Amino acid sequence: MSHRILLLGAPGAGKGTQSKKLADEYDLEHVTTGDALRARKDMETDYGTPREFMEAGELVPDPVVNEIVEAALTDADGFVLDGYPRNLDQAEFLSEITDLDAVIFLDVDEEVLVDRLTGRRVCEDCGANYHVEFAPPEEEGVCDECGGELQQREDDTEETARERLSVYRENTEPVIEHFRETGDLVEIDGEASPEEVFDRIRDVLDDE
Repeated sequence: MSHRILLLGAPGAGKGTQSKKLADEYDLEHVTTGDALRARKDMETDYGTPREFMEAGELVPDPVVNEIVEAALTDADGFVLDGYPRNLDQAEFLSEITDLDAVIFLDVDEEVLVDRLTGRRVCEDCGANYHVEFAPPEEEGVCDECGGELQQREDDTEETARERLSVYRENTEPVIEHFRETGDLVEIDGEASPEEVFDRIRDVLDDE
């Protein structure tokens, strides 16, 4: 049986990690907005192609994103959707075009999210990723792969992390309320280990 899963959560909640695990475990398409737009950047919509907006450095408008995501979901024989919907209009559109089997919200305290977001370190030479707490290098500040110096990216500072979370709360929390009101939302403690979180998600899916 194939699944149609929506994974919700703030930046740093672990959506990407869990989506990949779910895609592997259940043989699902991992659908993200970015991947869908890149794969279909020349797709004609009533509002133009994604490429027109991307090359102009503009945000792709909701109606275009909606059409692209709909096409991606239509092509998929089961999916885990990650990073969409980002606002209430997109959530209402999604509810119209597909019947979801599970809407799972990874609930993580803001201070934990900030720690996760600010703990990332990237090798300036080879691009390998580490985390000071969850995936540290063998030697602090030194890449295991190539011996390069590990850096904190500008978009991983505390100020930037809190701004991202503020934008998330403003735009995406109404999405969570939408699915809570429809009775579809299942909340999972996202502060547990990735393995424990995955086991809890699997229990939800197996109980469908």
